[in-house]
Amino acid sequence: MYLHYVYDLWVQQWRTRHPIGDMIVVRYADDTIVGFQHRGDAERFLNDLKDRLAQFALSLHPEKTRLIEFGKFAAERRKRRGDGKPGMFDFLGFTHYCTTRRGGIGFQLGRRTQRKRMRAKLHEIAEVLRRDRHKPIDEQGCWLGTVIRGYFAYFAVPTNSRTLSAFRAHIGERWFRNLRRRSQRHRMTWERMSRLVDRYLPPVHVLHPWPDKRFRVMHSR
Repeated sequence: MYLHYVYDLWVQQWRTRHPIGDMIVVRYADDTIVGFQHRGDAERFLNDLKDRLAQFALSLHPEKTRLIEFGKFAAERRKRRGDGKPGMFDFLGFTHYCTTRRGGIGFQLGRRTQRKRMRAKLHEIAEVLRRDRHKPIDEQGCWLGTVIRGYFAYFAVPTNSRTLSAFRAHIGERWFRNLRRRSQRHRMTWERMSRLVDRYLPPVHVLHPWPDKRFRVMHSR
């Protein structure tokens, strides 16, 4: 509510008066991404935003606030200048990066789960597996399946399949190690474990369409 007056309404006024090119704004809670067609607009907006927030005793997070060259022509322009690859940014649990379509032709927005988010979730799951090591395997498997389905419901977007496959594999390995520690006379082989993984852990499938497809459905003419 507070940022609606401090930020949202001010941004709407700013975008009608100052930018030379296109401008797009996305905000969720206190996280925001602002895109500009021209670097000059971005630099002016950043300076004006700092002044705006200072009027309300607020400030931008110094480690999360930065200007990056990103988008359809970023890689080509940076290559001509002899610079490295375009920068990446984290937003809503995803790392966004510039990539190309299959075949290496044409720009494509890439999204993958933030590493710290995935590490935190794996640590949380490992703690529960360690605590519930002696519960029935069926109970453990059903719980893990529920956790993974919930995780995939948010993170199963295009370009993120490799990271999701790694997440599923890490869970299987952690489950395997915990089951083998249940007893010194364990009978858990990796062959048997593979059958348990296939039975209880859902496979990786992309569950969400590309953003432009969702936009066309919501705003069809």
